[in-house]
Order: sequence, then C-alpha cells, then structure tokens
Amino acid sequence: MKNYILASLPFIALSSAVLAAPSFDTDAPIAYMTDLSSGATLFEKNADKQIPPASMAKMMTVYVAFDLIEKGKLDLDDKFRVNEATWKKWNNQGSTMFLGLGDEVSVKDLLHGIVTLSGNDACVVLAEGIAGTEQAFVALMNKSAKELGMSKSRFGNSNGWPDEGRTMVTARDLANLGSSTVRNFPELYDDFYGQDSFTWNGIKQSNRNPLIGKVAGSDGLKTGHTEEAGYGFAGSAEQKGRRLVSVLAGLDSYAGRIEQSIRFMNWGFNAWEPKKLFDKGTKIQTAEVQLGDSSTVALVAPRDLFVTIPKATDGKMSMKVTYDGPIKAPIVKGQPIATLVITTADAGEQAVPLVAGDDVGEAGFFNRVWAGLKSLLGLA
Repeated sequence: MKNYILASLPFIALSSAVLAAPSFDTDAPIAYMTDLSSGATLFEKNADKQIPPASMAKMMTVYVAFDLIEKGKLDLDDKFRVNEATWKKWNNQGSTMFLGLGDEVSVKDLLHGIVTLSGNDACVVLAEGIAGTEQAFVALMNKSAKELGMSKSRFGNSNGWPDEGRTMVTARDLANLGSSTVRNFPELYDDFYGQDSFTWNGIKQSNRNPLIGKVAGSDGLKTGHTEEAGYGFAGSAEQKGRRLVSVLAGLDSYAGRIEQSIRFMNWGFNAWEPKKLFDKGTKIQTAEVQLGDSSTVALVAPRDLFVTIPKATDGKMSMKVTYDGPIKAPIVKGQPIATLVITTADAGEQAVPLVAGDDVGEAGFFNRVWAGLKSLLGLA
C-alpha cells in the first residue's frame, strides 16, 4: 500500500498578518485541548505522559455502557442488585451514590450516579451487573481503549481507585475518549452529561463539574482526585456549534482545579475561532479505484468542514488530500477513505476525514482481466 499525496489545493490567504499561536500558561503539569469542529490540537503540555486518572477513569466505564446500550446488549431499564461484598467495600469509600445493601438499581440510575455523582459504588455495581465480575468488565474497558487508539492507557478497575499503577492514562487519550463519547453517542451524552444534581435514597448531591454554570455550554466530562493523582478534570463545552474537549491533571488544590479549568476553557473559546472551508457534500478531490466499475471516486466533505485559527491573526493555509491506495472496490457511499490535511502558519496541521461521494461496485470479469493485463504490461 502506498500513501498518495494528491496535488496540494491552492493556498488560501485569510489575512496578511502571521503571528504565533495564542499562548496559555497553566499551573497544571498536564494539559491538553482539542477542537472537535476541526480536529485541531489547541494546547498540549506533557499530553503523552502516563498518569493515574483517579475518577476520570469512570469515563471509560460510561463509554462501555453506552456502547452496549447502542448495540442493544444493555437496556437502561435493566436492574442490578447491590451485593453484600460490594456494599461493604464501597458504601463509604471515596465518592459514593449511597447505594443501599440489596438495592435493585436500574442502569439509568447507575449511570447518573457515575456521571453526576462520581459514585465508586455505582461503577462497581454496574460493572458486575454487566460482566459478572469487575475484572471481566475491566477487560471490556481495555478492549474499548484499544479500539479507540488509546495506546498509552490501561485500566485495572472500573472507578479509578488507586491500584498500584495498574490504571494509567494520558491526557491525549482521555481527550480522545471524551471526544469519542460525544461523537459516537450524542443522544446518550445529552441525556446523562451536564446534569446539575442527582438524588438517590433521598440524598441529593450536586455535580462536581467546575464548569457547569460558569462557562456557557458546559456539560462534561469528569473530575478526578486522589492523593497520588492530585486534582484533575476532563471538560467539554459547546458554544455556537463548536465543541472543545480539555484535560487538566496533577493540580494541587480543589480551588486551583476550578480556577484553571474555567480559565483554560474560556481561553479555548476566546483566543481561537473556526473558519469554514467547505459545506457538507462538497467534492474536494477524486481518488483512484482498483478493480471497480469506475476508475475513480469523488472525495466529499462528510459534514461542514472547519479549520481552527487564532482570532488575532489568520495567516495562510495550504491543503492536501492523502489516502492509502489505490482504493479497492467495492466502495460504499459515505465510507471514510481519505484525509484532508490543512496546514496553517500558526496552528500546525489539522486533519479531517473525507468520504466516498458515490457507491463503486466491483468491475466485471472482462474488466478485471483487462486491468490485470495492463498491470502486467506496466500500462496501469
């Protein structure tokens, strides 16, 4: 397989000024921010360093549950019983939903208990209910992490409780997890994230998310704190159709987490802005097709495509399309088959997917024979 780089699309001049990307200073030793509208990385600081996630690990527990619900393997109305061993260990261990011994709790309530209340007990009851044992559920967590490309992260339990280093993540991987949750399960995300509070067994607890009510459009994702990990937060907010996902970790105080999280997210929205490049469905380029009933396929924008640039300056950008090819038929309309790479002077590279504009069937017998002969003779 070869990587094809099509002729670069023309430079687009957005302004004559070219300055450095906007700077940001944070006390957090670990920080990362991405813009989902363009795929741009707006900030990174030790983003690939492995760290204990504390309760931010619960994002993966929720992701696995969402995935099973989406596939029809789990129902929000399914109920799981709080067994004695789990209750004894977790009813007063760190953050809790205050589940009672023998309670029959729905998946829906357990998810609220995890997302809004950060309940350690809710995580374990959900994990055991889904997979039989917590460790069997952890295998599902690590399987999902691998599928999402979280190459530097691993999970040893369902709630992020300190486990002698078995559970480790990176800020980049956590942002990937948060972004994937938003993209892959938008309806479930809207239903469970961003709630102000949740009440169970007559006990009302507020969401610990430091952005809710303080940054417009904030709805996720998860706080975390242990003595080992310090104070961390994976956040998400959407303003005017533009969603940012941020991660801060290793802060030394509760108040510092609040202040830094708010300042970081506001910087992301205020210092940067999206520029629309193409409308959904726009043909960007064509790609070669091997053994198809057409020799090429249109590469189109699967959604409105944006680039993220500093508000203070636009600079210039160039674009190119890359794909591994030639692409073998059959091809289904809407299938991701290429990448549009945008390079800007002050924000580096940003990559967005392109999809097939049409179906391409397999070539008939005689066309396949002719294609083989041309290849053999060096004519292809």
